[in-house]
Amino acid sequence: MKWGLLITLVCLSMQAQAALKGVPIQGEWLPEQVADQVYVIHGPLGMPSPENQGFMNNPAFIIGDDGVVVIDPGGSVQVGEMLMRRIASMTDKPVVAVFNSHIHGDHWLGNQAVRAQYPDVPIYGHARVGPRVLGGEGAHWVRLMLDLTRKATMGTQVVAPDHVVSHGDVIQAAGLTFEIITNEKAHTDTDIMVLEKRSGVIFLGDNAGYGRILRLEGGSHRGNVAALNMAIDSGATVFVPGHGQTAGAEVAVAYRDFLDTVYTVTQQGYEDGKADFEIRPELMPELTQWRDWEGFENLLGQHISAAFLEAEAADFE
Repeated sequence: MKWGLLITLVCLSMQAQAALKGVPIQGEWLPEQVADQVYVIHGPLGMPSPENQGFMNNPAFIIGDDGVVVIDPGGSVQVGEMLMRRIASMTDKPVVAVFNSHIHGDHWLGNQAVRAQYPDVPIYGHARVGPRVLGGEGAHWVRLMLDLTRKATMGTQVVAPDHVVSHGDVIQAAGLTFEIITNEKAHTDTDIMVLEKRSGVIFLGDNAGYGRILRLEGGSHRGNVAALNMAIDSGATVFVPGHGQTAGAEVAVAYRDFLDTVYTVTQQGYEDGKADFEIRPELMPELTQWRDWEGFENLLGQHISAAFLEAEAADFE
């Protein structure tokens, strides 16, 4: 085969492979410093779409003495690559650890981009996450993101967490100390919260949104409230939600109070013999504080239904 033809075929092959990957994430998403050497790229509050290319969570990183630790690198390889570019623009230290807060792919599909640069980096997560991701949940999230973004996340592959952490574990990485806080069931049954001890920053994952209501599928209102009380009592001073702006303890307090209000009113309605749809009119006046939050109208019904089923189950405990 002539060299000219060979080179042409190689170029065509490379172009074909490139066409299978979505374009880089659009927009000037810049890290915001929330504490000393702790940065969060606050994602948009909307659902995955062609416009945001699946970017909706809050990827974060901490620059330590001899490396960088990443929390929830995002919902696609494109988001993960954007995060890695932002890290490289600020430090030449390597990424030495990654934490995934829970099973939902909008938080961990960016693992792929980190592993591409650091093949041996440990990725920490709840014991249930890795097996479920590899058992089909990961492929489900890849397909879901492709559908919701009209293939803007093309090229994303499943890279599951491979190091298990449990409540009370202490992980040393990059000269920093990370404490794991979790309970049996909160936003999901796979959540971890990560407290970086030096800075007093706690990463809540989707145990809390701030300015955004989150789904509660397979989770527990009472368990989520308990998890947020643990976060509030942790000694943290900076609270990073899974979605929405970073702030103080008010992040955890606001979302805890939303969940507690939904559950308390729904439980009373259940005890009074009302159906879940009859409870909504009684609940609405109690939720004025959250009515302008993204997702409130779409997700309130789901929260009431979940709280109703939880109250019913509690009746048999």
